[in-house]
Amino acid sequence: MATVGGFAGYILLMPVLPLWAVVGGAGEIAAGATNAVFMLVTVITQLCMPWLLKRIDHRIAFGLGTILIGLPTPLYALSSDLWLLLAVSSVRGIGFGLLTVTGAALVAELVPVEQRGRAAALYGLSIGLPNVIFLPVGVWLTQQIGFTPLFWIAGVLPVAATTVLFGMSRVQAREPAGKASAMTFPLALLPSWTVMTAVAVGAGGILAFLPLAIGESVAPAALMTFGAATMLGRWGAGQLGDRIGQHRILVPSVLLAGLGAGLLAVAAWGADPIALLGAVAFGCGFGAVQNTTLVMMFERTSSGVASTAWNIAYDAGQGLGSLGFGILIALSGYPLTFVIMAVLIGACAPLAFGRRRG
Repeated sequence: MATVGGFAGYILLMPVLPLWAVVGGAGEIAAGATNAVFMLVTVITQLCMPWLLKRIDHRIAFGLGTILIGLPTPLYALSSDLWLLLAVSSVRGIGFGLLTVTGAALVAELVPVEQRGRAAALYGLSIGLPNVIFLPVGVWLTQQIGFTPLFWIAGVLPVAATTVLFGMSRVQAREPAGKASAMTFPLALLPSWTVMTAVAVGAGGILAFLPLAIGESVAPAALMTFGAATMLGRWGAGQLGDRIGQHRILVPSVLLAGLGAGLLAVAAWGADPIALLGAVAFGCGFGAVQNTTLVMMFERTSSGVASTAWNIAYDAGQGLGSLGFGILIALSGYPLTFVIMAVLIGACAPLAFGRRRG
């Protein structure tokens, strides 16, 4: 419940802040900087989280995250000047870094090891639902009620969600013997981390450019299908992974994501209806990779390090995907860019093989 509220405050404004910046006279590049600065500060904060989670109660870190996402948000209404937007976005980025790492770490800390896959799947639903519901709603609400009321709504939701944490027992980070300390990045994480980063790069590029690559009549349905399939893939991987082993889920998941990217390349060549099938395949593969890599990282190191590494792979991967796709599209066009992405994802499949324990 706390994650749903925190992510709702974040996702509502992702497409809205650039619009608000343009109202203030900013160009497209400057308007895009509002979200870019937010994500940059998020990643910097995430790098500090293993150290922080060793020293304070997880509930405090989580609560600071939801408060910092929500409390400064109404300040956007004071002005659409770029300097104010970047300053507020920076503070909210700190909150989002706290929220993402602590939320994923709690998956490992609150449940027995044999239930981590299902717990991670439930956590994935709490992230996925706000994305599916609130991403299109933000722009629509702006048109209906204006920017200022929306800023207040986006601020109140995360702050209200903070109250849920009072129902949670104190969490003491577990540091199993034989695993890396909270200040190191063990090499055992590298294969899973690389797989997660590669598929996140594809997701970032697809979210940014799929509406431009296919017909306008198909794009909205394809994006909604992608979001729903991602939740389904993550949920299914959580259920199966706890029963048959996470390592048996990862390879098919990577290959499914690569297949989806290939189908989207076909759609970009003019076969628009194929986009829905590609969105289903890539979404299911992406969701399953998310869940499986997170749980496999928990098996190899402390929850703080694993959560930090996974979130950086996710956030940095999506940012690199948006930038990298833009460069490739300018050089080679949409279809070939999606083909290149499919090949790169498929090339990561050998990294998904490995022993059950790192």
